[in-house]
Amino acid sequence: MAGKLDGKVAIITGSSSGIGEATAIALAAEGAQVAIAARRAERLEALAKRIEASGGKALPIVTDVTDETQANNLVQKTNEELGRVDILVNNAGVALTGNIDGGNTADWRRMFDVNVLGVLYTTHAVLPILKAQQSGHIVNISSVAGRIARAGVGIYNATKWGVNAFSEALRQEMLKDNIRVTIIEPGLVDTEINNHITDPVAKQISEERRKSITPLQSEDIAAAIIYAVTQPQHVNVNEILIRPTQQER
Repeated sequence: MAGKLDGKVAIITGSSSGIGEATAIALAAEGAQVAIAARRAERLEALAKRIEASGGKALPIVTDVTDETQANNLVQKTNEELGRVDILVNNAGVALTGNIDGGNTADWRRMFDVNVLGVLYTTHAVLPILKAQQSGHIVNISSVAGRIARAGVGIYNATKWGVNAFSEALRQEMLKDNIRVTIIEPGLVDTEINNHITDPVAKQISEERRKSITPLQSEDIAAAIIYAVTQPQHVNVNEILIRPTQQER
């Protein structure tokens, strides 16, 4: 049985775990060839083997999206080895939460480097290819934090609001080239992202919050991405906000 994405090529950043890993598997299951990118080479190799064991095609490319040269290489290598690029999923991200007052400014820079500049670099690299094809789809993983600001999450909020604003401006610029743009805004998801928090108070608050509700799974977000990218070409799902049933805001 043919997949909905047969003949398509997708790039997924941050695909060594969590949402990125689940998305790579889901896209491959629908027939797309996937270029999987992250910093952890051994995780990428294991994922590629898993996808290929199921009959898919995966190209692992070790990439730090905060490095513009590496982001450019990711896109160019994918285009050269897989022949085209149809979908870019900008998933790589970090959530180093903590209060603004007394906050760790190194964490702030890291979040802006990954969550904002990483998205900009890969998008900038892929646009000439998509414009030449006069088709393509860019999916940016934002967050409910891109809609609602909360004390203790302010800098992360700022990065995700930036992703949302960038995505809408990009959509307007690219519609004449038949390029679609979607933002996915998850609420609480059960991933490794909580392990990155360096502020002990913020980490404890996050852990307690995770125990109070049943979080989303990475596969839930992957399913939303599949929905968006498999719509007819004349349909652009601009944004999907998805929360756990028990999450208040």
